[in-house]
Amino acid sequence: MKAIERPLDLLNASKNRTVMLSLEDGRNFTGTLLAFDIHINIVLDNTAEIIDGEQSTKLGITFFRGDSIIFVSPSK
Repeated sequence: MKAIERPLDLLNASKNRTVMLSLEDGRNFTGTLLAFDIHINIVLDNTAEIIDGEQSTKLGITFFRGDSIIFVSPSK
């Protein structure tokens, strides 16, 4: 992975890779990062909701509004 100098560098380095999102309402999602913008609005593909550590609902391509996201965690 390239050197991370700015916060958006991490998202850029994570494009087309699996990430996990945690939302303000406590829900967690995992999927392939397709796109993002400076407001951290994020589009995931192959999105799945994670409940109790297990994949639950599969959603496909999903848009997440940046102001509802608590954190984004890239996979290794």
